[in-house]
Amino acid sequence: SLVLAINRVQLLGRVGQDPIMRQVEGKNPVTIFSLATNEMWRTGDSEVSQGGESARAMCDISQKTTWHRISVFRPGLRDLTYQYVRKGARIFVEGKIDYGEYTDKNNVRRQATTIIAGKEQNTKVPL
Repeated sequence: SLVLAINRVQLLGRVGQDPIMRQVEGKNPVTIFSLATNEMWRTGDSEVSQGGESARAMCDISQKTTWHRISVFRPGLRDLTYQYVRKGARIFVEGKIDYGEYTDKNNVRRQATTIIAGKEQNTKVPL
């Protein structure tokens, strides 16, 4: 029997730069852009009870921004993304995560994490 595996990512964030379209010889074009997601949390948060009243202690709000590289290969979605998505737009991206390696211009091997945007077709798999 086959085992079903899921590789799905959902992101809601702001576009970091206008998308670019790249064409590598012999391959289909791809639209690429960055997407920022923010995570916020309170630090130093505590409640102190004084005579039946609750007083909230001083707390700081911390924030972390994560940048994601988004690649769009699917022809219709790729072209729409290139034409209409712009820096600063708040968008929802659904796709899959891909880990790859490449060699940079200094001949150093690097790792790259990319979100491949575009919902994949549902496939029925026997379990």
